[in-house]
Amino acid sequence: MAEPVAVTALPQARETHFGIVLGLAMGPAVGLGLGRFAYALLLPAMRLDLGWSYTAAGAMNTANAVGYLIGALAAAPVAARFGDKRGFAFGLLLATASLFATGWSSDYAVLVVLRAVAGAAGALSLITGGALAAAAGGGGGKGRPTLALGVYFGGAGFGMVVSAFAVPALVAEAGWRTGWLVLGAVATAATVAALPALARAPDVAAHEVRRPPAFTSHATRGLRAVMVSYVLFGAGYIAYTTFIVAYLRNQLGFGAGDVTLFWCCAGVAATGAGLAWGPLLSRLTGGRGVALANAVVMIGAILPVLIATRPAVFASALLFGGSFLIVPTSVTAFVRKAVPPRAWTAAIAVLTVGFAIGQCIGPWLSGVVSDARYGLAGGLLLSGGILAGAALIALLQREPTPMVRP
Repeated sequence: MAEPVAVTALPQARETHFGIVLGLAMGPAVGLGLGRFAYALLLPAMRLDLGWSYTAAGAMNTANAVGYLIGALAAAPVAARFGDKRGFAFGLLLATASLFATGWSSDYAVLVVLRAVAGAAGALSLITGGALAAAAGGGGGKGRPTLALGVYFGGAGFGMVVSAFAVPALVAEAGWRTGWLVLGAVATAATVAALPALARAPDVAAHEVRRPPAFTSHATRGLRAVMVSYVLFGAGYIAYTTFIVAYLRNQLGFGAGDVTLFWCCAGVAATGAGLAWGPLLSRLTGGRGVALANAVVMIGAILPVLIATRPAVFASALLFGGSFLIVPTSVTAFVRKAVPPRAWTAAIAVLTVGFAIGQCIGPWLSGVVSDARYGLAGGLLLSGGILAGAALIALLQREPTPMVRP
């Protein structure tokens, strides 16, 4: 049996503040949708112009993942010292600045540093925003908190949709530098849109006397299977988001219009995934929600390789897009019921560190496999195998037995 986890009760809001959650969703939109995933749309043009190998291109996203790891390590201490709201705002501003700066350099070392900065800023805004969204989603019925978190992480899908319309055709006409500058402008607008919701968001630990704890292993006691699964998910999903556009262009002959439609399908599916998955996740116990989401992500990742046809490619966009953000949603929802509210930020940060470690390995490893005789298809199949492992390990996670203290 799993060890019971003590959970301190928070006075619940009378209703879930979905307007606030929607505003906070601009954090994932900037940190993930624009700051990380949009790189896949720019990679083919950057690789051609700058003469990169697939290993070098993958290492660029490894740098982003290393920065994400640093941001995850810093998130809980920053939140404890300055508060989640200030950490969220600073992460958004730093991520936006890094997008603008990326459009002004062709030096590999400089671009590596900027990708790392974008990763650190994205992690800081994602973790602190996730804690704020968990607090804002506390009211209503049993499924409301999970639904609110699904809406929050769905912001990354919104960022993907915007970048799908803003980047591919523009890059074909004006080059990859212009693409990064446009992403910076979109991120600026998203940051401005998030500020009113941030001002209205409830404090994560408003009803707690003690400050949020710093980064400690105690924050994830009883969550070991979920954490290992999250590490593998980080390594597995990132290979798809890094190289799928290059695969579609090089292996299947997709043009800018096809890529826009593909990326838009994935982004729309990701944006609405929380609404579709929320009721199901609220009924699944233990790590079953995490496992199921990983399994669907795995199918979406390998489908374009196993069945290299246009219908299969767009089915992959819908399956992958409609499930990959559900993994962090289900992980955060599990944290919400397994640890005290004052420890949400710390627990999310610890799990995100593991996720970031997986992301550091995934792009580089997939790039090495792609440069070898296996090609991009081999890298995508490797991604699928890792995701299958993540699903199986998540099934080992037991449901916590909460003990409410007055």
